[in-house]
Parts: sequence; C-alpha cells; structure tokens
Amino acid sequence: MQGGGSGVLGNMRAAWAKARQRWWVRWGVDLAFLALIFVAVAAWQTRHLPGSGAPAPQFTLRTLTGETVSLESLRGKPVVLAFWAPWCGVCGAESSNISQLRKLAGDSAHVISVALAYDDEAAVQRFAQEHAVDYPVLLGDDSVQEAWRVNMFPTVFFLSPEGTIERSVVGYTTLAGLSWRWML
Repeated sequence: MQGGGSGVLGNMRAAWAKARQRWWVRWGVDLAFLALIFVAVAAWQTRHLPGSGAPAPQFTLRTLTGETVSLESLRGKPVVLAFWAPWCGVCGAESSNISQLRKLAGDSAHVISVALAYDDEAAVQRFAQEHAVDYPVLLGDDSVQEAWRVNMFPTVFFLSPEGTIERSVVGYTTLAGLSWRWML
C-alpha cells in the first residue's frame, strides 16, 4: 500500500469528500452530530435520577387548595409528574407546556406538579398565579426532593399506571417533547 492515500482507505476518503460537497449530506451529518450531543447531554442530566423500571418513591402531599394527594392514589393511569421551583425561570417557561399536556391528556393520564425549593407557600402561590397554572400543584419538601433525587429544575417523570418510572427529562421540554415521552 502506498502512503499517498491510495487503496481502499484512499477511495473511501475521496468518496466522503465528494459526498460532503452535497448540501444535504453536510446538513445531515451536522444534524446527526447535534442530535448525538443532545442525547448525550440529556443522558448526563438524568444520570442521578431513579432509573427506568424503578418503583416511584411514594409521597402524600398537600395541594395549594389544602387537599392531600398520595402518589399511590394516582395508580391506574399514567402519571406525568413535574418538579419545579418558583424561582426557576425555565420552570415558568415550561409551565404552559405542562398545562397544554394536561388538556391533551384529558382523563387518560394524571398531570400534576410538585413545587420544591421554595421559601414559603406564598412564593408557590405567586408562581401559580403569574403562570396561570391550571394543573394540580403539590407542596413538596426536602424529603421528597431527596427521594426523587431532583437537583435540577424543571425535572419531569413519566410513570406507568402501575407506579413505576418509565422515563424522565431535565430542563425545558416543549409540548411536543412532553407529548412524545408521555405517549411512548
């Protein structure tokens, strides 16, 4: 084999150089690379969360309206469980997506949220009013945050009707992204 790039390897390099001259090949490779980065970042962000197939940590929490809700009572339907903090700007941006998902899901799933890392209930109330929250808001505490291993906001879990964790996502998620994960 000669050193000037001849042979099979040289032919492959020449074919790749010719293919890269086409715009759709360049865009396709670039988009595939971006998708790979996106998947890697998403996997890194969820690395400490309870894994797929794990039983969901149980809780009984009070709502903003004073009722109590246990996670156990939601069994029988899929559950979309969004953890957020009232000081989190990204949580505010995602709030309308959670609301729209709740409307889209209708009676086929429970879409609820848990407020964490707040100083007082008034901060949670303000967030709910400012962002027109129309889904149930549960008041979480440090023990819930620790049990679910939530250390970034927003964090959304998708639970099976049997109460096991199916998947999770950290950070802003579009309505399409939430819907896709819910329907999987």
